Amino acid sequence: MRFLLTATLAALMMSTFVPLAAAVSGDQTAISAAVQSSSRNPKFAARDIYRHPVETLTFFGVTPTQTVVEIWPGGGWYAEILAPLLRDGGKYIAATEAAGKSREATLALIASDPKRFDKAVVTTLEMGKASNIAPPGSADIVLTFRNVHNFLMAGGAAPAQFFADCFRALKPGGVLGVVDHHLPEDAGSQLEISSGYLKRSTVIKLATDAGFKLDGESPVNANPKDDHVHPKGVWTLPPVYALGDVDRSRYQAIGESDRMTLRFIKPL
Repeated sequence: MRFLLTATLAALMMSTFVPLAAAVSGDQTAISAAVQSSSRNPKFAARDIYRHPVETLTFFGVTPTQTVVEIWPGGGWYAEILAPLLRDGGKYIAATEAAGKSREATLALIASDPKRFDKAVVTTLEMGKASNIAPPGSADIVLTFRNVHNFLMAGGAAPAQFFADCFRALKPGGVLGVVDHHLPEDAGSQLEISSGYLKRSTVIKLATDAGFKLDGESPVNANPKDDHVHPKGVWTLPPVYALGDVDRSRYQAIGESDRMTLRFIKPL
């Protein structure tokens, strides 16, 4: 009898986990296809070695049938992947700045290719002001790539308001995915205001204060070559090269910044 119960339990577990594994594999295949698309900007694709889009989006749990909000897409590095991925079965929402070159770049990208971006939705996230980046409780995932430091550097209510806006937009159980430049915990806190780097503990506190729970983290975007101390902060490194040709080969050898990749959940 014990053998039969054990065998039955094992069979039930297999029937539960095998389809889940297959679904994850299928989602990763879809993400890979979007990343490998010949329609992507070749200059964007050349940075895949630093930004690891397949691994990053898989870690955040992105699937082609979700509603996904991207914060401040700018020129569209991730929009070129996400909008086509979500076009047929999900929804891509670009939460742009209220005005300025970043918003203009996003709108220009969307207008440039209706075959890829015709179903993209544009909303507004204004620094320091309550913003509906998506209808409350409608988003499966909100993604922010190298933006949190901007809100922290702005000071005042901007950081807390940003996380509150993300929390409000998400469904219960929804995911906030954060990638940002990583500052070691023993570094001076003043560097968070000037260098573009942030401490992991700072991001976690801002998120948990807004109601999120840390659900996981990945080393996929870490760069051990980056010592985090540069004359012009993170912008010293590629792709910006803030010092121009000064020590360019040195910074090129380091590559893009050391980055943390954190996954938060809005509790059920």
